[in-house]
Parts: sequence; C-alpha cells; structure tokens
Amino acid sequence: MSQWVYGFHAVETLLKQGASLQRVWLPRGRLNARQQKLEALASKAGVSIERVARDAFERFEGVHQHVAAQLSDASQVPHFGEADLPELIEAAESPLLVFLDGVQDPHNLGAILRTADATDVTAVIIPRHQAVGITPVVRKVACGAAETIPVIAVNNLARTMDRVKALGVWLIGLAGETDQLLYQQDLRAPIGLVLGAEGSGLRRLTRQQCDFICALPMEGSVESLNVSVAAGVALYEALRQRKYS
Repeated sequence: MSQWVYGFHAVETLLKQGASLQRVWLPRGRLNARQQKLEALASKAGVSIERVARDAFERFEGVHQHVAAQLSDASQVPHFGEADLPELIEAAESPLLVFLDGVQDPHNLGAILRTADATDVTAVIIPRHQAVGITPVVRKVACGAAETIPVIAVNNLARTMDRVKALGVWLIGLAGETDQLLYQQDLRAPIGLVLGAEGSGLRRLTRQQCDFICALPMEGSVESLNVSVAAGVALYEALRQRKYS
C-alpha cells in the first residue's frame, strides 16, 4: 500500500536516498527557493512532478510546506527488523540504542527520531502493538530522520531488551522514582536508554529488564518532562560524555 510523506526535509531525504516514489506534489504558481530545489531533485531522479492546487495539501495534518511525495509499493526506504539488531550493535563503535515503551503521540516519536539522528543513535526500538509506528506525521516531524535512523518494531519489547543485554548492552531506564541522576551514570559504554509512554511511564516488565533506573533533575514544581524532551536531554548527555568530555 502506498503512503504519503510530506514536508520539505522528509521528501528531500527520500529523493537523496533514491527511494522509489510515484510522484512529488508541488503547488501551482510560483515556487519558493526550497520548492524549486526539490523540483530539481525530483526531476534529476526521474520522479513525476505534479503541480496541484494549494488546497490539495489540506489532506495532510500539520505543517506540510506545500510539498508532498507518494511512496510507491516497492519503495526502497530502508527497513530493519529485530534480526538486524545484532549486526547494527556489532557495527557500532559504542552502540547507543533507544527503547520506547508504548509512545502513542506521532509528534513525540518524530521529535525523538530527529534528536536520535543528531546524537548518533544506533537504532530506535518500539513495540509493534499499542504504540505509534512510522506514520506520515512522524516522518514530517522527524524532518528526514525517519529515513536515516533504523526504527525496529518488535512483538515483545521486554524480550528484545533481554536479548540486547546478552550482546553486552547496558539498559538505563528513565523514571522519576530514584535518587540516581542520569548525569551520575557512565553513558560511554554500549547502552540502551529506555523511556516510557506519555503519562504511564515504564511498564513493570520493561522496568525489570533495566540494569539501572535514573532520573533527570527536576528543580521546579512539575514532576516530569514530555517524553521527547526527556529523550533529548538524555541523548545529548550521552553525546557530551562520549565526544565532548
């Protein structure tokens, strides 16, 4: 089944990767500089360009920038499965994984993928059920990162965490009910950061698989951060320790 991707960065990344696209939509009338750049990329790639009325883009949720592309059924967007995890971990100098325990909001997942791309994450692992997958909204918010970061959907997150630990990866769960701060944890080793769903946090079985439970410092009156913000703070602390300390 074909799928639409929208937003400048997401469509640009697909074109640069040589993904199989049925067509690219651009608005009728005068194009801005970014749209002209995309038109040139699509033309060079031999992808059909359709100029459509601006209200045609209203079918897409959020900020679409009047740019959209339809993936073909045979799209070559990289696909990763659980069987690829050992190879991905072995290939990384010091693997940095992200486990998301039932994140529901596509904006949160998209934002996490964007940060994961910026902080050299090896792979993001999500549950196949009762969690958001890679949707057009996720691709839009991720600004191309949904096409660059391996996202692996698994049937049983806790079981996958156990298998990853057997490969030498230490798992660090983020939760507020601990005195151990993430900043006190050595994040230079092969690690997997484990974040819970919006509101409910880490489930019991997921928490039990973690080697450490760490918190982010909270100096104000609120008790927790949005999951994508928490992921950003944690991933940049990992990057700081690994490359800037």
